[in-house]
Amino acid sequence: MNVDNILYELEKRNPCEREFLQAVREVLESIEEIYNQNPQFEAAGIIERLVEPDRTLSFKVPWVDDKGKIQVNRGYRVQFNNAIGPYKGGIRFHPNVNLSILKFLAFEQIFKNSLTSLAMGGAKGGSDFNPKGKSPSEIMRFCQSFMLELWKIVGPEMDVPAGDIGVSGREIGYMYGMFKRLTGLHNGVFTGKGLDWGGSLIRPEATGFGVVYFVNEMLSTIGESVKGKNIALSGFGNVTWGVALKATELGAKIITISGPDGYIYDKNGIQGEKIEYMYALRATNNDVVAPYAQEFPEAKFYPGRRPWEVKCDIAIPCATQNELEAADAQSLINNGCPCVCEAANMPCTAEAVELFQKNRIMFAPGKAANAGGVSTSGLEMSQNAMKLNWSREEVDQRLRQIMKNIHASCLKYGKTDNYTDYVKGANIAGFLKVAKAMLDQGVV
Repeated sequence: MNVDNILYELEKRNPCEREFLQAVREVLESIEEIYNQNPQFEAAGIIERLVEPDRTLSFKVPWVDDKGKIQVNRGYRVQFNNAIGPYKGGIRFHPNVNLSILKFLAFEQIFKNSLTSLAMGGAKGGSDFNPKGKSPSEIMRFCQSFMLELWKIVGPEMDVPAGDIGVSGREIGYMYGMFKRLTGLHNGVFTGKGLDWGGSLIRPEATGFGVVYFVNEMLSTIGESVKGKNIALSGFGNVTWGVALKATELGAKIITISGPDGYIYDKNGIQGEKIEYMYALRATNNDVVAPYAQEFPEAKFYPGRRPWEVKCDIAIPCATQNELEAADAQSLINNGCPCVCEAANMPCTAEAVELFQKNRIMFAPGKAANAGGVSTSGLEMSQNAMKLNWSREEVDQRLRQIMKNIHASCLKYGKTDNYTDYVKGANIAGFLKVAKAMLDQGVV
């Protein structure tokens, strides 16, 4: 395999898809050595087939706002690979959604889902619809229109969507209700459902919980844990909330959160009622964190800046792709931060990751560390199939074990004498399972 040649051809077919090409490069560079050691992969064209989605659906979503005006958005579903199970991946509603971002997310999802050891393939979908500032009625009408196209290609053994940015239990409920009306089926085709109609306990917190479990496993390799550590977070949404809850439960102190307007530094720690206030703040339409400092005067707000300039023991970017750049990475390194863990999908640029690895910083990629969300979605699928509901403790215990197993897989393929390359370990472990399944199933 020649990575540069493959990427050259891929870029010709997918011009301007920066995020997708970035994600593919990272994976191919990590697996190049082991791929070339297995000529059966080359003979079967595994890479050429793996970097092309199985199916990409693009469609218009017309809906009527509260003033009676017709609005039109664009909807997508990218079904990338189902070699090890039905397609699985979130639905994102955000103004910046485009095909490149969804292809990158769906491609990453292949390996993330493989790492969980659950039977799930990779997919992602969404729309450039912005739910901020919309009434519940407008959101319902949009979701129902969105499902008029999506319902044709989803099902419990075909494609099982979930929530993502801009899609909470409310949006899942509206989409699932329309799915039932169109099909007459109540078969759990979405995850992230309400607890009264098939949802799983701790699903909203699961991504954040899983990140903390993964960080704990990383630190255990040097005889430490998150207890007593100062943690800098970005974002203030679901993932940040979950990380804050579990990290403080295990004895860590959260010192920063952030939004598009800047970041909050709270030297006393973001815990208890402060975490709940942060979560409630996200539900407003302002999408800013500045009010936190007004509510809690001991905290300080830094407008237009990023939290990575704050001295911390662990940095966990929780917001969005490419939010932590090379200059931010250098700030963390200069301040002596020994551990960085991605909670969002590809929040660190390639240059930032290179700096972390060059300086032997413990660094975990999102496809491994933030797999707790989709893992718990997989557990929700299992509960739906068995018509059961597990307790909070049982779901949490299963999640903790899954994250422990993912960490072990990363160590298996990424550990060297003096450093663990978690990016390489995660990519190889995720790739091998999918590649072997593709070999077994022939050219399809």
